[in-house]
This record gives sequence, structure tokens and C-alpha cells, in this order.
Amino acid sequence: MTQQNHLRGVLLASSACILWGISGVAASTLFINNPHLTAMWLTQVRMISAGLILLVWGMVTGKHPFKIWHHRHAAWTAVSYGLLGLIPVQLCYFEAVRVGNAPIATIIQFLGPFIISIYYFLFKHVIPSRIELIGMIMAFIGTLLIVTHGHLNSLAISPVILFWGGLSAIGVATNTLIPRTILPKYGALTVTGWGLLIAGLFLTLLQPMWRVHLTITWPQLGLLIVIILLGTVAPFLMFARSLSDILPTTASLMDAFEPLAATVFSITFLNVQLTSFDFIGGLLIILAVMALSLNTHKMLHFLRRRRAHSSS
Repeated sequence: MTQQNHLRGVLLASSACILWGISGVAASTLFINNPHLTAMWLTQVRMISAGLILLVWGMVTGKHPFKIWHHRHAAWTAVSYGLLGLIPVQLCYFEAVRVGNAPIATIIQFLGPFIISIYYFLFKHVIPSRIELIGMIMAFIGTLLIVTHGHLNSLAISPVILFWGGLSAIGVATNTLIPRTILPKYGALTVTGWGLLIAGLFLTLLQPMWRVHLTITWPQLGLLIVIILLGTVAPFLMFARSLSDILPTTASLMDAFEPLAATVFSITFLNVQLTSFDFIGGLLIILAVMALSLNTHKMLHFLRRRRAHSSS
């Protein structure tokens, strides 16, 4: 791997995360300018449109996305990924943005990797390393600062924001864990495309989007296109492409650009007011997740060794 390829991978991954952060700000702008717009409707449109685009792109590039339905386990995993992974990570995130703001919602969602660590500890009996424990303490303190602003007897943000943001963080974990068994065989493009489409169609069955009477202006339609193309399709393709140039652990470090982008653009374009507690708490959470990402490859190596030992 050349230095030029490494730089290209870092730029692609970081740019993808910045675009994800911008999509949250675009969604927040839509909710502010159109009070009748719901997180459910926006999630449905985003998922179905992006899912179809990714699947068509997969067919054009020879990925054969329909092969996944030839195997029962893969098909059920794709369905589970859509319903239990993508719905909470996207619908709950948009709900947190709607009732709060993009920076806080993104930072709370950023706690997802620690839920994965807890999962591995409880169900895989992988004892957290020292750096993971330090990271968890930092993330807890950071979250406490954001939620209380230093006043432990009261909440500085609405419990509703905390509720939806917490569910979106759990969604980050399920979104990561569920499809890991089928990704190597079918590819991220196929798995994510079907997951998005299945999730969007399921939400439409629960609440048909065509029954929602909305008046969308041209600027709002432009923001919707930004969320679908620049906030979903483009960053996914960029992030997936970056993995051919850099290690997954390196790519995961670029995730820090998502809450940073959401914060910068919200302050610049939406005049969102954040306190020093929000900045310090967010920084602690970002640093904690970066430390966890650096330690991820050690945990995966441990799991592979233990799996090889148990099978021998």
C-alpha cells in the first residue's frame, strides 16, 4: 500500500463522515422549516430511495445483488439488518434531531461503539482492556456533562432527546453486529442496499408515506436530495471504497468528523447555541471512541484466536 493510496483512503473516509454529519444538519433544517414533516416520512423516503440507488448501482457494477436471496440464512440476516439495525440507527437518529439538534443527536449516537464493547463483554466474555475502560469512563463523563451541564440534580436536555439518541446509539451497535456474517460473501453494497429498501418498505407498511399530506418547497426538495444522495448514497460508496486503501480501524477513526461536521455546520448555518459543557463533553466522547477504535483490531484478533482454538 503506497502513501498515496493511504492518503486517498483517509480523504475518502473522512469526507464520507463529513457528509453524514451534513445530512443531519440538512434534516434539522427541514424539520425547522416544515413543522409538518415527520422523522418517519423522511426516513422512509431516504431509505427507499437510497436502497434502490445502491441496488441498481450494484447491478450495473456486476455485484449481482439478488444472489443474497438464494440462501435462507443470508436472506434472514438481511431482513434482520434492515429491521433491527438500520431502522433504529436512522429513524431514531432523525427523531433525536427533530426534537433536539443535529450536534447533540450525533454525539449521543456516537456512543454506539461502547454498546458493542458491552455486548462483547456480556456475550463473548471479552474482558475490556485498560484503554477501553478508560474510554468508557471518558464517554460516561462526557455524556454526563452534555446531559446535566454540571448540575447533577437536573437535566440540561430533554429526556426525549436522550431517549431517541440512546436508541440510535443501540442502533449503531445492531447495525454493526447483525450483518457481519454475510458482508464478506455478498459485499457491503448489496447488504446495505437491501437493508435500506427492506427497512423503508416495512416503515411504509406501518405508516404509508402517501397518506402524509405535505407541501414541499423547491429549497426543501433540494435538502431532501442532499440527504438522499450526499448524505446516504455518496458517503456509503466513499467509505466502502476507502476500505481498499486503509485498514478498518483507521477508517473508523474518521468517524470523529461526523459529530464535528454536524456541530460546525449547525453553529454556522442554524445558529445552534452550544455551551462549553456540550463542547467538552462532545470532545471527551470523540476522544474515547477514537481510543476504542485503536483497540478494536486487538479485540478482533483475540476473537479469531479463540475461535481457531475452539475449532481445533
